[in-house]
Amino acid sequence: MKRTKYSTPQNIQVLSEIVNRAVLASRLGVQTYGGDRDIYEALGYPLNITYADFAARYERQDIARAIIDRPVKVTWRGPLEIIESDDDLETPMEKAWVELEERIGLKSRLIRLDKLTGIGSYGVLLLGLNDVRKREDYAKPVVGANKKLLYVKPLGEGNAVISKWEDTPSSERYGLPIEYDVTMTDASSNTSNTIKVHWSRVIHIVDEMLESEVEGTPRLLPVFNRLIDLEKVVGGDAEMFWRGARPGYQGKLDKDFQLTAETKEGFQDQVDEYEHNLRRILVNEGLELSPLAQQIADPQEHVDILIQMISAETGIPKRILTGSERGELSSSQDQDEWNSYVQSRREEYAEPRIVRPFVDKCIEYGILPKPKEGSYFVQWQDLFSISEKDKVDIGKIRSETLAKYAGTPLGEAIIPPDAFLEKFLGFTKEEIELIQEQREAVMDEEPLLTPAEEEIIEEEEIIEEEE
Repeated sequence: MKRTKYSTPQNIQVLSEIVNRAVLASRLGVQTYGGDRDIYEALGYPLNITYADFAARYERQDIARAIIDRPVKVTWRGPLEIIESDDDLETPMEKAWVELEERIGLKSRLIRLDKLTGIGSYGVLLLGLNDVRKREDYAKPVVGANKKLLYVKPLGEGNAVISKWEDTPSSERYGLPIEYDVTMTDASSNTSNTIKVHWSRVIHIVDEMLESEVEGTPRLLPVFNRLIDLEKVVGGDAEMFWRGARPGYQGKLDKDFQLTAETKEGFQDQVDEYEHNLRRILVNEGLELSPLAQQIADPQEHVDILIQMISAETGIPKRILTGSERGELSSSQDQDEWNSYVQSRREEYAEPRIVRPFVDKCIEYGILPKPKEGSYFVQWQDLFSISEKDKVDIGKIRSETLAKYAGTPLGEAIIPPDAFLEKFLGFTKEEIELIQEQREAVMDEEPLLTPAEEEIIEEEEIIEEEE
């Protein structure tokens, strides 16, 4: 019996997922009154959302872009270093990494890859190796080492479509992609070409995985309905203000006034000019105009609720989502939670799914030398380091607290100095020992005398000699 193109296990799985999504979408849409009311249809929520919908939201809606960009921006902040050991000697691998990062602008491309991965269900990083002479070579697997990496290109789900899957159960890549249709755009001619690319030439990145190892949950999907609601509220408020700020008018004809076709046409011209801001004064006879009541509501409360729900799902604190990433407009608690979130994102996503797969692939292809000890470390910028402003504020508070302690009678009898330094000022044991050493050194030194004190001592010495 001849196999159809839909008979492979992987395609069966894909079809099953499509059917499951369709069933889920239908259940989301119809929920009340025995199926008579379609909630999603009534509220204007789409059932089937594609990559193009997510990309459009990212391009056009401010909060949607913030949801994608802000975690990415802070995650990759600061230098990205590959370290073999803690000593100060630079190893061949560390040196090669610095040169590679500078030559191809690696970190900026990893940032773009992270964003593209979040917009869709996956992203890929295309490796431009020196063994490709013509387009057809992209479809060939990478063989051997000693390759040179010429460039890397981040691509989203829309421009890196999986065209073939591994359907051999005995293969270690069973159920994974083996070929992609990659769309490459020529900026000079503004044309696009699709090329076949073998899986060994890409790094496949997935975020928010559940059952699938290939496709994750797009970051905008759980809040997509809230984004629509937010657009309705904000856009509706702007439209309401636009229409309500210039009130409409109703007219009442005098009972003795005769409205002719000529009079009607002249008055219509005045109304049109007024509506299009060409006239600010209406001249009429026999017609009494009165403004309609304005209906302008404050949307702040509705916007706050929507932002709060988006914040709860995304993990981005509300004040940081709408304010400043550096925390000028956020509380210290928000900032601590935000730093913990970003640190977790580094440890659970950015490093194991982006950085290490890339570094390992570079080592495998001979782009980077193998680490001497067989392992390496990814070093990020410390998110919890104290800023200069915080250091000054802490020093000021400690000085004021110490001054009160020193000026309190029986203070040392109640709380010994070392205990006060440790428990109330937060010094470590090493810092307390250093303070003690410096204090003893100062006490052992000959005290400095004022000129008046020196003069008195000299007079006393002269009297002693005379006696």
